[in-house]
Amino acid sequence: MSGGVALIDYERDGWPDIYFTNAQSVEMALHGIKARSALFHNNHDGTFTDVAAKAVVTNDRWGFGVAVADYDNDGWPDMYVTNFGGDRLYHNNHDGTFTDVAVMAGVSFNEDGREQAGMGTTIADYNGDGRLDIFKTNFSDDTPTLYRNDGEGIFSDVTFAAGLGTHTQYLGWGTMFFDFDNDSWPDLILANGHVYPEVDKFHLGSGYLEPRVLYHNNGNGTFTDISAAAGPGITTPTSARGLAVGDLWNDGQLSVVINNIYAKPSLLVNTVRSRNHWIAFKTIGTRANRDGIGAKITLKIGKRILVDEVRSGSSYISQNDLRVHFGLGAMDKVETVQVRWPSGLVEHFDRLAVDTIHTLKEGTGAAIATAPKKP
Repeated sequence: MSGGVALIDYERDGWPDIYFTNAQSVEMALHGIKARSALFHNNHDGTFTDVAAKAVVTNDRWGFGVAVADYDNDGWPDMYVTNFGGDRLYHNNHDGTFTDVAVMAGVSFNEDGREQAGMGTTIADYNGDGRLDIFKTNFSDDTPTLYRNDGEGIFSDVTFAAGLGTHTQYLGWGTMFFDFDNDSWPDLILANGHVYPEVDKFHLGSGYLEPRVLYHNNGNGTFTDISAAAGPGITTPTSARGLAVGDLWNDGQLSVVINNIYAKPSLLVNTVRSRNHWIAFKTIGTRANRDGIGAKITLKIGKRILVDEVRSGSSYISQNDLRVHFGLGAMDKVETVQVRWPSGLVEHFDRLAVDTIHTLKEGTGAAIATAPKKP
């Protein structure tokens, strides 16, 4: 039973490979069968081969979420995998294999040294230090977890310091960092819903149908829960699972799609209208894979550096908009745009207009602008 999937060009050969996490079903458990994750290597001929054992990524725990990110900025894609009982951080060894460094890096357990039941996960530079951080949702009677990237391959659990340790009653699934108000600081949204309808009978503090949670990034390393004032798209209880984010109308406003158990999906339309600016990028690889998956985009605006990657997977059983979106706040000018392609090529695209979606093609040094639709 697959819980998460992501494309990753782990060998940087220009052909994207596929990683699956797997969770154990009741039937498998009864028959003593362990779930194992799979890494399907792209054979360049329309076929794939499972090389999980060879690559040393045969995760035999109940895997749910997977997010790909070059967390140590060495130019090679790594993988973070959430599990029931201790998460994995697979560091890319640059030779077709990975090493699980989760315990050493500080992302296998929470700050109390306790295993958690990880579900969905998302990646962003939430505090503006140029390093990619990790957030994950967990089972009920626990908090979600925010791991701050401190550099040198080390993370710190800053969940409570960041103001994210309040809600223990919710069972979290899909989640994403996304800058809904374009103030240049990634906010957080969580989809929740219990797995047992019977939970309502016992009044344990958790419900089968649960609201979403929306956290606003304060720009100082902390978040504020603004769910109560965020409208029915957030406050309406459902039993949610997958969550994906995208600019559905190409107007610079990120909206959210959530799938719900035994119910219609939810479309959360972003109606926040501010004077903040934004910029977005679609990447096209030539030497790298066609969609530029794994490309790292770095912007300089004023005294700040903004960074993100073209990412497949993340959240939970969902695929987000592959275009990379940056809120710019009041800044109406982007000084420089650097793209480090998966092929290793580093390219600069300068003098790009804000409030515009730009198509960046590897090796050209030029961008094609798409005018946004008027709201």
